[in-house]
Amino acid sequence: MSVKQLMAALAVLLLAAAAAQADVLVDNVNGYTLDKDGRLVRFAAMLVGDDGKVQQLYQRGDRKPERPRFRFDGKGRTLLPGLIDAHGHVMELGLGALQLDLGDTHSLAEAQARIRAYAAANPTPRWIVGRGWNQESWGLGRFPTAAELDAAVSDRPVWLSRVDGHAAWANNAALREAKVDGRTAAPAGGRIEMAAGKPTGIFIDAAQQLVDRIVPPPLPLMRDQAFVKAQQILLGYGITATADMGTSVEDWLVMRRAGDEGRLKVRILSYGLGLDSALAIGGTRPTPWLYGDRLKLVGVKLYADGALGSRGAWLKAPYKDKPDQRGLPFHSDTEIRNLMSRAAMDGFQVAVHAIGDAANAQILGAIEELADTYKGDRRWRIEHAQIVDPVDLPRFGRFGTVASMQPVHETSDWRMAQARMGMQRLAGAYAWRTMLANGAPLAFGSDYPVESPNPFPGLAAAISREDSEGQPPGGWIPEQRLTLEQALAAFTRTAAYAGFAEDRLGSLERGKYADFVLIDRDIFAGATPRQIRETKVLETWLAGTRAWPN
Repeated sequence: MSVKQLMAALAVLLLAAAAAQADVLVDNVNGYTLDKDGRLVRFAAMLVGDDGKVQQLYQRGDRKPERPRFRFDGKGRTLLPGLIDAHGHVMELGLGALQLDLGDTHSLAEAQARIRAYAAANPTPRWIVGRGWNQESWGLGRFPTAAELDAAVSDRPVWLSRVDGHAAWANNAALREAKVDGRTAAPAGGRIEMAAGKPTGIFIDAAQQLVDRIVPPPLPLMRDQAFVKAQQILLGYGITATADMGTSVEDWLVMRRAGDEGRLKVRILSYGLGLDSALAIGGTRPTPWLYGDRLKLVGVKLYADGALGSRGAWLKAPYKDKPDQRGLPFHSDTEIRNLMSRAAMDGFQVAVHAIGDAANAQILGAIEELADTYKGDRRWRIEHAQIVDPVDLPRFGRFGTVASMQPVHETSDWRMAQARMGMQRLAGAYAWRTMLANGAPLAFGSDYPVESPNPFPGLAAAISREDSEGQPPGGWIPEQRLTLEQALAAFTRTAAYAGFAEDRLGSLERGKYADFVLIDRDIFAGATPRQIRETKVLETWLAGTRAWPN
């Protein structure tokens, strides 16, 4: 027997031995995954070892283990790798589900009625806290006011975050308790909306701290309940792993309690809320993987600017619909470089929120400068990268900067983006295909709870650039559409890569975790964007064990 034949025989014996030890044979499925080059790989069965990792994929007709410890019959259903949300906010998702939610209101009057009903049904706690309002979807043409909030509830303080979290709305009771009046100065990076020398009740970006500081924080029990709710929501949408962009120390303690008690299911790649949180959690370095690779502090989340909807996004030129404003830079060039340098010094991955073209240019410039000092595989991340000057787009690829973007933001915001800036300044907006062409790793998420964490509307948006009503027909800036394979890669392989987790997550390959979802349709069999958008998750599995429904 030749050496080559001997090696082949040994490989067969090793596979047979692995099969004999296998925990689970996931059989009779219409399986899809992506290889390292982004090519679609189909399979009919998958062998999962007792470590929860993939041992082998089988094509139809391949010989499979005859007596696995457990055989799961997929009944011909479509199986995909577990979806990874590269940018979400876990605790905000759970707390939002337990608090007042205005996300589906379509008018100021509807929102006022919802607030009034919530107050009547919830006499405690005294503060009414919630989120989700959006003056754009109300067709209001302006921000709401404290007086309009008083019309719903005036005898209790009310504090409501805008859908993007970059503005908040207070009633007069809240303003009085926060001691905010016409003499109150906004902090750096924030703005208090004023009228006739008095605050209107709207606080932009850093100015929210003026009220936040006196709002009673959620009790630990409520935080634990919120985390359970967040996990249920994520698993129900097929999200098996997520980046938590802005983990506070309190959030980390909630996740550790869940891990200690065996309740941690979703894999969480944590980015500390600023340098202080990251250092408090990790000390002087990222943490190791914890709880069977379910939790890891990876890096630091920083901010360069605010959001487009509240006109906090920092632009190179004034807003078309508000010529006296250009948005709000959070830091000077020196300050942001110092923060990024301090994080990189201890090996934390740096992820910076940047939406406006001036903010993106600032962070790209900082990366170019710091890359000379901090060598190696840094994977600098820019979160959102929504409005980029076309001259800056090639800069994303120069140091492998990860473009961490959210397809549903484009379909939600395209009308507003046109109003805020005008089409002539949007040639680099939500430029997914150009990012890939320039060599930038493209990682997709949803920015939940700003948007739903459901990844299937994100996949549909990525390939069509049309919203849920099919608008605009043919897609907004259609040359930036992706193929379905490219979109799935951004929600799986590259989302894992973006958090230094590609060695264990992101695809169904030998040695990686058997995290997968079963769905109600074959999205690769000529499904339309609408059909992809309406896809339902039937089951969600992590490490070869069903996690949802349970």
